[in-house]
Amino acid sequence: MNYKTVLVCLTNPHNAKRMSKIGANLARKFGSHLVGLHTLQSIDVYPGITVPVSSEFEENFTKDQLDQAHQIENIFRENTDCEDFVSEWRCVEAGSVDAADRIIEHARCADLIVVPQADKQHDRPDQTTLQRDIIEAAGRPVLVIPKYGEFDKIGDNILVGWSATKEASRSVHDAIPFMQTGNKTNVFWISKLNSQETYLAHSANEIATALDRNGVKVNVIHRVNTGLPIGDEILNEAADTGADLIVSGAYGHSRIYDFMVGATTPHLMKHMTVPVLFSC
Repeated sequence: MNYKTVLVCLTNPHNAKRMSKIGANLARKFGSHLVGLHTLQSIDVYPGITVPVSSEFEENFTKDQLDQAHQIENIFRENTDCEDFVSEWRCVEAGSVDAADRIIEHARCADLIVVPQADKQHDRPDQTTLQRDIIEAAGRPVLVIPKYGEFDKIGDNILVGWSATKEASRSVHDAIPFMQTGNKTNVFWISKLNSQETYLAHSANEIATALDRNGVKVNVIHRVNTGLPIGDEILNEAADTGADLIVSGAYGHSRIYDFMVGATTPHLMKHMTVPVLFSC
């Protein structure tokens, strides 16, 4: 198993250099075909609004979009043209209100998708739910890169947030290429206060054994939750162990549950300090 096709999403000129460098590092590490993808924003048209869009406005909007795309393409090529791996630039029109729709079409044919963390300061209106939409709909592992920090190495020291769920199992197996090339993998599970949670303990050891059969040496870490959100427990453990990659199942609850109660995935998405590989 390997990531033979890596798709990196270049959402704006602000993050293009960081994301291109990370995509190049991953393609070099895994011997991948690297695809740099950018979407051109479409003009939003709302039903019931009869104010016409002037041709001048449309021309200026299109020119601005193409200028940004050309800037991003130049940055991508500067970071990839000198490499031995094959790199490919793609620029497509979003064609809908949500940029994720077109990205997902390309993402489903990749082995690994790399996207930036949400950034309200620089994201376009059609990119506000891009990360979640891709994770939920692409059917592929999605590596989310924090908007702050430099990440020249990803996957030398891995922390798996284990919950014995379908999503957690998928994320672990999707991350095996990182684990096989890394130096350390910790499977981290949390029990409630005054609870041994025998099933969870057994499954954590079972997944460690399964990874061992794949040539991955694993350490199992158990902590008792004292009331902190699970997302904070994972981030604290990542900091304590020096992890440079967190592996986590994603979105095991509905969006209504996430909004009303809160959940681990949105917490990690908002507060991540190292890259997180999500699968669902």
